[in-house]
Amino acid sequence: MPTSKAAQAEIATRRAGLIRLRRQGVPYDDERITALGYTSVQHASKDLIRALQEARDREKAEASVYRQQENERLDALLEAAWPRATTPSPVFDREGVEVAREIDLKAVDTVLKLMDRRAKLNGLDMPVKAELSGPGGGAMQVGPVGIAQLRDLIRTAGDPDPEDDDQDGADSEDTEDDDGA
Repeated sequence: MPTSKAAQAEIATRRAGLIRLRRQGVPYDDERITALGYTSVQHASKDLIRALQEARDREKAEASVYRQQENERLDALLEAAWPRATTPSPVFDREGVEVAREIDLKAVDTVLKLMDRRAKLNGLDMPVKAELSGPGGGAMQVGPVGIAQLRDLIRTAGDPDPEDDDQDGADSEDTEDDDGA
């Protein structure tokens, strides 16, 4: 049975209060949350999850409407540019004599940009895969490293700005201490 408008308003007010309190870090078992009308921690937690899910659903619906509208605009622009990009047009010399038939390369570029925009809008492009590797193509170390290891990496890769090394004047002394560690 559908909920009445009064009940919907009451639920919306209660959920808004719950969200506000939770954003402030108030725990579920706090009396301020109980004062909103929640009978248990589970009840409040479940209602928060429902509220967040409804917000996500509304956001998805709005995004879907926006995407559809943008696709329709792209369709209209593509329809206008497509004939000039695909149908050769006559090219005339100074005397007005047809010397060739060519497609409009500017229109081709426009069509490609429209198609790229559509692919991005609709998530059609495959994600770009990137892989990081360490020196010599081997595995890259992830985790804490010591100063000596960092200096070894700089020596291996080459210091991009050797003048920065002597800013504190203690660089050569630190190397001896760290190599023994």
